[in-house]
Amino acid sequence: MPDPASVHRLLLDRGLTVAVAESLTGGLLSAALTMTAGSSATFRGGLVVYSTDLKTALADVPQPLLDVQSPVSAAVASALARGARHRLDADLGIGITGVAGPEPVGEHPVGTVFLAVAGDHVSEVTRADLAGSRTEIREAAVSAALGLLVTVVTAHREPGMPEGAADVTP
Repeated sequence: MPDPASVHRLLLDRGLTVAVAESLTGGLLSAALTMTAGSSATFRGGLVVYSTDLKTALADVPQPLLDVQSPVSAAVASALARGARHRLDADLGIGITGVAGPEPVGEHPVGTVFLAVAGDHVSEVTRADLAGSRTEIREAAVSAALGLLVTVVTAHREPGMPEGAADVTP
């Protein structure tokens, strides 16, 4: 897992805040982002939206999207990221949804995880196919989410980042 202190320093250096809407991780991502003293400067808050109805009620995931898509999908992860960002007034939002097990959800096998980071000028979504126990999958999902956040922050220039702060690769 990317070191939470390093993630905090990166966000602090870039002048960015982050908010989370998480499902299968049940608060573990929020816990990781608050492990470092002073994290209140970069972490706005987290929404644990384990139940499908709460994805709409708390994270603004459109009900028609949930009616058409599985709650375990790239589109829902992206909507969770946007909803967390909007609801909690952060520069970046992280959305995470997936299947920790022990049973598959629809066509998605255990270990399927969708992660998203959304900001004013960036929207990144990825799928991770993880293996292991329920606990291992949830921990690996947190690690993958932190890794995606670091990738997005270092590759894109968001408002609040000082000029030249982004390490944009061609």
